[in-house]
Amino acid sequence: MLRTRLLPSRLAAASLLALMTSAAVSGPASAQTATPPAEKPASAAPAAPCGGDLAGFLSGVKAEAVAKGIPADVVDRALAGAVIDDKVLARDRAQGVFKQTFAEFSNRTVSKARLDIGAKKMKEYESVFARAEQEYGVPAPVITAFWAMETDFGAVQGNFNTRNALVTLSHDCRRPEMFRPQLIAAIEMVQHDDLDPATTTGAWAGEIGQVQMLPEDIIAQGVDGDGDGHVNLKDSSADAILTAAKFIKSLGYTAGQPWIQEVTLPENLPWEKTGLQPGMTAGQWFALGVKPRDGNTTFGDLPASVVIPQGRKGVAFMTYPNFNIYLEWNQSFIYTTSAAYFATRLAGAPPYEARNPEPGLNDEAMKVLQTKLDAIGHDVGKIDGILGSGTRAALQREQQRLGIPADGWATQAVLDALP
Repeated sequence: MLRTRLLPSRLAAASLLALMTSAAVSGPASAQTATPPAEKPASAAPAAPCGGDLAGFLSGVKAEAVAKGIPADVVDRALAGAVIDDKVLARDRAQGVFKQTFAEFSNRTVSKARLDIGAKKMKEYESVFARAEQEYGVPAPVITAFWAMETDFGAVQGNFNTRNALVTLSHDCRRPEMFRPQLIAAIEMVQHDDLDPATTTGAWAGEIGQVQMLPEDIIAQGVDGDGDGHVNLKDSSADAILTAAKFIKSLGYTAGQPWIQEVTLPENLPWEKTGLQPGMTAGQWFALGVKPRDGNTTFGDLPASVVIPQGRKGVAFMTYPNFNIYLEWNQSFIYTTSAAYFATRLAGAPPYEARNPEPGLNDEAMKVLQTKLDAIGHDVGKIDGILGSGTRAALQREQQRLGIPADGWATQAVLDALP
């Protein structure tokens, strides 16, 4: 997974590897966005050396790695035979946009097969999960949902040579400052015998293992769960479980608190307050008539948001501070909400009540909507047909101005009402 400390967002295209290729479990699936990492401002970091003759480039990488204390012979071994992988560049250039509603995506990814396998995995590795919760405060369902969604419990981890993928993306001058540190970290993993430069494979963007982590994060957060003296996220489920738990804790997960909760909503809710915005507690939402489906109002003092992925007539959730770790993991709203919902199902929650959402806009109509919002003066980012956070926020403002319930859901009626 491409982490937020390296990149402003994860590459959902890499993260959703299992979802798009593991038809045996759930069929092909895709998130609403395959979010490419946002470009860093030019002032954020000095430009990393890139491009040119590969041998010369690798000489520079070697000098940097040796300066960081990695023995020269280890660097030579790590880089021996390195090549540019054109398939990696093709994937990087062709990061796609996968558009599904929350209902479509969650129903496909949170399948009965995955839930059954997840329950078996939590039982099989019960002692490992107990250690994860004791040491890091992260419960088994949270870890297991990510494990399922990233690689179908390790079944689909990617077949790109990791060393070559990172050499390719570091040499390429599009985002070398993002990937060169990962290449240096991969060389350090070679030093620890935790990565074989010739045989270790993973996602096209350099992510490795059952929970898809980049080398810097493996070094920083890796846990030897099986006691063999190595962190092997590809083959050791214990290592993967505990490393994921440690990483999730580092993102700010608070033990004993919820992450998401299905709710029902009153007709007269101030819809403009919905969405991922701060300012209200769960108790204040309860006072407005929001009701947890499970009846649990224990966490009324916590900050909370009400999110309605398909508008006020569809399913609704209350999100708590722990939901932020999902946003750190992946910025796609549909992916994060589905992953959080998945974890509640593994924890024993029933399927959500889909209700009867209004039909949304197709791709071309969404682009028309975005174009209209942009012309009015709203910053919706790229006109891409995606109902992302910027478009939702702009739409809510226009809905409120027009006297339409401001739920941020794009329908034909809203499109027709815009000038």
